[in-house]
Amino acid sequence: MEADLKTGKTDPALEVDVKRAQASIMLERLPSTLFTNAGISASALFVTTLNRGLTFSASMWFAAVIVSLVLRTVMAAILKQWETVEQEPQQALNVMAVGALLSGTAWAALPLSVPNFEPLGGDSGLYLIMCGTATGAVLMGVGHSPLSLAFALPPLAAVMFSLAVSGQVSGWLLALNVLALTMVLIRSSRTSEAIFISNVLAKLKATALADSLSSANSDILRANQRLEVLANCDPLTGLANRAAFNTALSAGISAAVVREEQLALLILDLDRFKSINDTLGHGAGDAVLVEVSDRLRSAINGKGVIARLGGDEFAVIFGGRDAHGLARAQAERILEHSRQPVMLEGHPTIVGTSIGIAIFPDHADTAEDLFSSADMALYRAKDGGRRQWREFEPAFRSQADRRHQVEQALGDALAAGDIEAWFQPQIDLTSREIVGFEALVRWHHPYLGPVSPPEIVAAAQAANLPDRLTATVAEAACRLLARLPSLGLPRATVAINVSPREFDLYCVPSLLDRITAAHHIDPALFEIEITEEAILDTLVSGEQLKHIERSGYKLAVDDFGAGHSSLAYLVQLKVDRLKLDRRFITGIRASRQNQEIVGAMAGLGRALSMQVVMEGVESEEEAEALKPLGIEIAQGYFFGRPMPAERIPGWIESRRAALKRAVA
Repeated sequence: MEADLKTGKTDPALEVDVKRAQASIMLERLPSTLFTNAGISASALFVTTLNRGLTFSASMWFAAVIVSLVLRTVMAAILKQWETVEQEPQQALNVMAVGALLSGTAWAALPLSVPNFEPLGGDSGLYLIMCGTATGAVLMGVGHSPLSLAFALPPLAAVMFSLAVSGQVSGWLLALNVLALTMVLIRSSRTSEAIFISNVLAKLKATALADSLSSANSDILRANQRLEVLANCDPLTGLANRAAFNTALSAGISAAVVREEQLALLILDLDRFKSINDTLGHGAGDAVLVEVSDRLRSAINGKGVIARLGGDEFAVIFGGRDAHGLARAQAERILEHSRQPVMLEGHPTIVGTSIGIAIFPDHADTAEDLFSSADMALYRAKDGGRRQWREFEPAFRSQADRRHQVEQALGDALAAGDIEAWFQPQIDLTSREIVGFEALVRWHHPYLGPVSPPEIVAAAQAANLPDRLTATVAEAACRLLARLPSLGLPRATVAINVSPREFDLYCVPSLLDRITAAHHIDPALFEIEITEEAILDTLVSGEQLKHIERSGYKLAVDDFGAGHSSLAYLVQLKVDRLKLDRRFITGIRASRQNQEIVGAMAGLGRALSMQVVMEGVESEEEAEALKPLGIEIAQGYFFGRPMPAERIPGWIESRRAALKRAVA
């Protein structure tokens, strides 16, 4: 048996496998061995009859040999039936060795069974048969030396003994030759067994290696399958990832071409997701992403491919002949699901969703262009107020090109001072005195022409420059505030607009504190205008709004009435002014409904100790209609258009002169 070279110990499992191989090969050869043995014993019986005829003792010897062969046949059958070779291979070898010993002992009795046996005379041929049978047993039993020698040694010993007792020198010489043959057979048997064991071990090791390689290959295949899943699956949400999405989109377009069908792509973005990560931590952000993923699955209900592209951006692909209609319907379902609050740290939080839709082949004919089209539509949905879906329109491409140019040029424009703050006056309707100004951003691009304030604000956010833009406007507002006392307006305020999205990106009040302190401005004269969206989203802007209150700034809610403000938040945040949306001034003289709305809001302002400002007043008729409704302050083209700071002194003088003439 092969042993470990370092320890000298044999692997027990390997030893059993070798024994099993030995028992199996010996049992397999046993039928042919027994059949051959029976034939040779019959020929030996025939040789004994040549000179003496058939004798009783020779017949009994032959019967004994046959009985031993029958017993060995029965034992072989039992070993097979009981599966001893597989379960107890050593026991099977022992049983077969006992059977071989029985047959060998029977063969050893041959010289004794022949009357008047002549070892050196006419019976010497029986020696040849006995020695040949023994040699054949050794050759046939190469798998297990003890078994083959159990048969071979008894007849060889009988031959040597009978020759030695013959009393003749030639007998002794022949006995020595048989002894030499016996030693050769013993050595050959053991060598053959060692070779057999070595071959079996090599085969077992090769099989084990093959099994190991097969197992390793199976492990590799399973690992590859897991890697393939990981390579195509977002680990957090279980949705397809960007790589799988790209494959699905390309395959979907190819299938749509072949089938002459549509393919719809929806790009989704969570509104103000970054603020959740920043405020509550990434654990809360991950919880939101998982919840949103589950809601997407519920809304889509297996009708499309859903993927998480990264961060808080998702995509859905729909195919079929009516993919266009399905995309619109599913966009509505997704928005409906997104209106349900998500519980974060025990508090309900609304995580809105904006969606952009693009259709193949209507809007684009490649995967890249389709994605770009959907992304443009998503941008318009977010720019239009969020929590809505927009479908791609051809005009979006030129607008996107313009937006890109604006974004690229904004940084240099801010550095060069090309971004300006213009100011629109606010008037007390009773005294007609100037009570404040609103700062409005202006930029005239050398090639694009005038760039609107919403474009400038959106470009600043996209280019990560909102703090620089706000700082530019705030600096201009502070310079005007510092100058107003010399113009006879010591208590006039100046307001700047702050987008609610800016609260996601940096600390607005800290920036304003630094600028107003540098200009020695009283914060009570510096007004910050925010939209209702910022008031409602207290998770994002709540702390900063409280900071604004603590710093002493005036706080105004712009476009009031256009959204869904909570009165509780208005009171809690100590809002100083409500600026009514300009839609309520349109046709107010003839619109009883608008009059009641404006009057109710004026009453609300008085009840909450807030000034109410009406925007968009463009005629004296509209201004006069506001007085009986309780509106105190207004602004609009009727009183004055936005103007650069250097024109304000002249405008103030002109207005005062006009008022004096009117009184006179």
